[in-house]
Amino acid sequence: MAKEKVSITLDAEIIEKVKELSELEDRSFSQCVNMILKRYMKAIEKKRNK
Repeated sequence: MAKEKVSITLDAEIIEKVKELSELEDRSFSQCVNMILKRYMKAIEKKRNK
């Protein structure tokens, strides 16, 4: 899958939590953000299809 660079502004609290998660799971910050967004979008899609 193609990757693109984007710039976003996040709350400091979110950044810290994602950093903690990325360290725990031995992933990069970007990988964690991508994973979180994918899971969120999948959950929303599941809700819509009920």
